[in-house]
Amino acid sequence: MDLELTGKRAVVTGGSRGIGLAVADQLAAEGAAVTLVARDKDVLEQAAARVGRHGTTVLARPTDTRDDAAVRAMVAEVVGTLGGVDILVNAAAEPAGDPVPSLAELSDDALRSEMETKVLGYLRCARAVAPHMVAQGFGRIINVSGLNARQTGSIVGSVRNVAVAAMTKNLADELGPSGITVTAVHPGMTVTERLPQLFAGLAERDGVTEQDVAARFTAATSIGRLITAEEVADVVTFLASPRSVAISGDAIAVGGGSRGSIHY
Repeated sequence: MDLELTGKRAVVTGGSRGIGLAVADQLAAEGAAVTLVARDKDVLEQAAARVGRHGTTVLARPTDTRDDAAVRAMVAEVVGTLGGVDILVNAAAEPAGDPVPSLAELSDDALRSEMETKVLGYLRCARAVAPHMVAQGFGRIINVSGLNARQTGSIVGSVRNVAVAAMTKNLADELGPSGITVTAVHPGMTVTERLPQLFAGLAERDGVTEQDVAARFTAATSIGRLITAEEVADVVTFLASPRSVAISGDAIAVGGGSRGSIHY
């Protein structure tokens, strides 16, 4: 299937590592020009060099999505350089924290920080690109959320991801008549460069081996293993394509299946 992404112009926030980097790499492999957005300039430039091997235009744009003026300046620069924006993938967020604080230990600032970065950060980026997408009559916005939206265990994780899903549906309904689809994806525990450190910390905390920790998470999936960042990127890349027009406003789980749960 031709995803019709050749020549499309994408902005990927959180593009310096993890799922964001995997998405940027896959979009470039499909022929899209990609702007990678993150806060760390050095790491961002290394990521851009990696994505650039596909031969498409790749820009590295250090930006803090917590700053609305910085977001608007970034989008203005991308539009000025590439002529527009067709795709926005919002993936700039802090990974789910561990250990998860109890109610008594949870501070107001912990939740405020997550909402500022993941929810408002995603909103700022969508708000900045939307006028350009509306003017051209086409756009794809994909918000990387998380399966904490569908399970308990982390108040902060659930609240921020449910908020992303709610925002996604509202944007989809408002922007849909202008040719713009908006979707969310819910990754579960995903194999990225940070996973070994996470498993080591959990193993030390619980007094078990890292293999025991890995087995705990893989047993919770329908396919019996963890999904990789590249496999999440495969789904996001399809959603970013013109071929995905039948999907909008929905949140799609990309965690290998959650055992015992039925979502309809």
